[in-house]
Amino acid sequence: MLVCFGSLSRFYSFPMLTSALMLVGFLPSFAGGVAIRSYGHGSLLIKGGRHSVLLNPFRAVGCASPLKEPRVRAKVILASSELADEGARIARGKFLVQPGSYRIGGLSLEGFSAPHDRLGGRRFGQATLWSWKQSGLNFAHLGGAAAKLTGEDKVLLGRPDVLIIAVGGGSKVYTGAEAASIVKELQPKVVIPVQYVRGTPPKGCDLGGVQPFLDAMPDTPVKNVGKTFSLSRQLGEKTMIRLMY
Repeated sequence: MLVCFGSLSRFYSFPMLTSALMLVGFLPSFAGGVAIRSYGHGSLLIKGGRHSVLLNPFRAVGCASPLKEPRVRAKVILASSELADEGARIARGKFLVQPGSYRIGGLSLEGFSAPHDRLGGRRFGQATLWSWKQSGLNFAHLGGAAAKLTGEDKVLLGRPDVLIIAVGGGSKVYTGAEAASIVKELQPKVVIPVQYVRGTPPKGCDLGGVQPFLDAMPDTPVKNVGKTFSLSRQLGEKTMIRLMY
């Protein structure tokens, strides 16, 4: 069941089910926490707390053209916009892209608008930033934005346990330096950079690689975790970067 309360001016956290669960499909079972799978570009599947959340399903076009489309099932699909590379309606599940407050099967999610470019949205319109709590962890999804966060944005996002942020630069994505500045402002415990290219960009793609972001975060531990990894609810206080393929 879906209940939408409209746009919010404040972010409210809701209690979640955090009982032990069995995760199947791409990771062994474990108690609490979440399992995360990357499909490349900006698309992640997060399973935990009896919920599954898919971020930014894409069509294999533009910068995502070399990748396999994530045609999977999830309880909730959170899109930054309806651009083909970050909000394609190709997966199965409840698709959310508009700002607002939603409750779906016990999972509470908040979406709010931010410019998708550095021109106040005049070129690419507005993106939707997302925050939610899943299996005891607070998530923030900034996969499709390029504008600086406002003071209200920072209040709404709070201090995330897990921050998913685009870092590849170009016309509608944070540069490495811009993303690093936001990380330092929000002080998340885990950062998952997304929406960057590996190797030579496809023709017409204006994204760069992840290295400028890492260079702008020289004192932050970095670990390559591949396509899948798990996070427990017991995270340290210092920020860590987890690179997914």
